[in-house]
Amino acid sequence: MTLADRKADARRAALLRRKLAYETRPPGQAGYLSEVLAGYRGVPMAGYMPMRTEIDPLAAMAEASAHGPVGVPVIRGAGQPLVFSLWEPDCALIEGPFGARIPAEERLMEPEIVILPLVAFTRAGDRLGYGGGFYDRTLEGLRSRRAIMAIGFAFAGQEAEDLPTEPTDQRLDLIVTETGIITP
Repeated sequence: MTLADRKADARRAALLRRKLAYETRPPGQAGYLSEVLAGYRGVPMAGYMPMRTEIDPLAAMAEASAHGPVGVPVIRGAGQPLVFSLWEPDCALIEGPFGARIPAEERLMEPEIVILPLVAFTRAGDRLGYGGGFYDRTLEGLRSRRAIMAIGFAFAGQEAEDLPTEPTDQRLDLIVTETGIITP
């Protein structure tokens, strides 16, 4: 079985776990994320617009936006890193690539903290995404210029004991779930 096959199998199992966690999600799922971000007021950060069964960071992003710039990812094309456009809680949004909502008016920014959606994670900081490599390329580029904190935001039920990884996979510095904070 190839690495790609092992990742695809891990992704299928993790998406089922995430779907179950989403269906039974409690209110206030971004409480711990808000707690973490409160310690970084004013630091440029990027979150994401939740899709399908992803855990929702919008409440924490809205709180953070009162103290400093918050962006969301914009996909430019396959094989390219993401760029980030400034987001505010009531800004006009349009549908971007893959159905992700993005600000209607693009105002680029560069974050120092990136909150990442994911399919699965390990306590060691490994992350499994959707397979496009967008966040891996993006974090690699950002980290080549300055210190970047990568925060994986997920349901606790998305935790895996082990994940197939490769050298280009970027590790998480912190993992936040609806039940707590994990430091790899």
